[in-house]
Amino acid sequence: MSWGTELWDQFDNLEKHTQWGIDTLEKCIKFVKERTEIELSYAKQLRNLSKKYQPKKNSKEEEEYKYTSCKAFISTLNEMNDYAGQHEVISENMASQIIVDLARYVQELKQERKSNFHDGRKAQQHIETCWKQLESSKRRFERDCKEADRAQQYFEKMDADINVTKADVEKARQQAQIRHQMAEDSKADYSSILQKFNHEQHEYYHTHIPNIFQKIQEMEERRIVRIGESMKTYAEVDRQVIPIIGKCLDGIVKAAESIDQKNDSQLVIEAYKSGFEPPGDIEFEDYTQPMKRTVSDNSLSNSRGEGKPDLKFGGKSKGKLWPFIKKNKSPKQQKEPLSHRFNEFMTSKPKIHCFRSLKRGGATPEDFSNLPPEQRRKKLQQKVDELSKEIQKEMDQRDAITKMKDVYLKNPQMGDPASLDHKLAEVSQNIEKLRLETQKFEAWLAEVEGRLPARSEQARRQSGLYDSQNPPTVNNCAQDRESSPDGSYTEEQSQESEVKVLATDFDDEFDDEEPLPAIGTCKALYTFEGQNEGTISVVEGETLYVIEEDKGDGWTRIRRNEDEEGYVPTSYVEVYLDKNAKGAKTYI
Repeated sequence: MSWGTELWDQFDNLEKHTQWGIDTLEKCIKFVKERTEIELSYAKQLRNLSKKYQPKKNSKEEEEYKYTSCKAFISTLNEMNDYAGQHEVISENMASQIIVDLARYVQELKQERKSNFHDGRKAQQHIETCWKQLESSKRRFERDCKEADRAQQYFEKMDADINVTKADVEKARQQAQIRHQMAEDSKADYSSILQKFNHEQHEYYHTHIPNIFQKIQEMEERRIVRIGESMKTYAEVDRQVIPIIGKCLDGIVKAAESIDQKNDSQLVIEAYKSGFEPPGDIEFEDYTQPMKRTVSDNSLSNSRGEGKPDLKFGGKSKGKLWPFIKKNKSPKQQKEPLSHRFNEFMTSKPKIHCFRSLKRGGATPEDFSNLPPEQRRKKLQQKVDELSKEIQKEMDQRDAITKMKDVYLKNPQMGDPASLDHKLAEVSQNIEKLRLETQKFEAWLAEVEGRLPARSEQARRQSGLYDSQNPPTVNNCAQDRESSPDGSYTEEQSQESEVKVLATDFDDEFDDEEPLPAIGTCKALYTFEGQNEGTISVVEGETLYVIEEDKGDGWTRIRRNEDEEGYVPTSYVEVYLDKNAKGAKTYI
């Protein structure tokens, strides 16, 4: 099977077919090129998708990814990033192993095709030239034969005419001979050219054209083989990354299998456990008996007159008086000079201001006393761990400086040992500061965990002395507050005495101040022991007046009667605001 013998007369069709083959090859190149662009675009989109859902650093999202399900999700995002990388590898390999090679081959193929068809056209032109020579000699031979025949007829006519002279007859005879000779020469020339043409034609159809068509056939077959090889390479490029893609998918499966729902549930407990005890049983209220107020005006006055530190509400909860609340005058109380009481008021004002700034969204206390017990313990433990790491870092730096100093002592030409003394002293001072800071947080942590008793007044003064030397990040008043086991805040006895003295001494100075009007009512959902200054104790189910809404800090200001008002957690009461509510002179 050869194009030279089977398609000897299909030169033009072969030219069109080979051009179609090159176009097909270029179409394959274009296809692979677009595939590489798709792979790159897909990889880019996968990377952007993975990056989009990665947790932002130093954000709340990063803290949420401590759960095993979230860690598995992060692992999935990382595996998808590697998955995208394999698609980039596919694009690169296809570009280098297919597109570049095929593009180079197409150029070579075009040159080879051009050369083969050039030889074919050259052979065609040669045979056409030979054919034209043959046709020319044939026409000349035919013409000379006709001229010789006419000359012979003219001679015979002249020879038969008796009126023609002998000279004219001889002339006609010579002319006929000349024409006959010319015809013979044309015949010989035509015969020679015919033989030559037949030889050239035989060579053309049996040698030149078969050779040229055979080269074209081989060229076309190589093109077809190259397309097949490119298709195999196309598949192999994909096949090479399948194991790595399989590992990526295995990583996703492994991450999914690492999810531990029990562990995540425990992490939720650790994250949100407050340490508070659930509310107790609701007591039975006997409405058949006349309703007794929780705290009567007489009992309040008596407790003040007797100088008791705490007030009893319903025999259960304790309450503290807010220093600025208007109260009834007691004629039995002995007044002190106003200047003396004002000095005491100014002395205790920072503590009260600290409480208000804390409750109204001020700076976070250094001892995290604004948090529930369990959360406070976690924060303190975290702070202790951070300080331990900083101490270890400073100690490593100190050891390095010490070793460098020893080297300088042994080899003075390398440096002056005295030049490191200042740096060494600075590092040691930093270590001492960090240790003191660690001891302070460890003491708070021990108090929260119940390993140490509540801090005494002397300990507070020592802490205050330390803070004066090392300025804390928040107001020192936060150190005067400790957490009780049930999660409510308690104050030191000395601070309670201060506030009570203020409440007693300054009540008469604010007699003319009008109380805030009620803006609604509220019902206590739970019992709250108001042991903080500025807070008020409530009993579950009790109804009170609201005089100040929650400002976003979680506390609502309420009033029980003319002398009792303070703050309670907003979550402990159900508030019913009424813009048309009457003033504070109407009580429950």
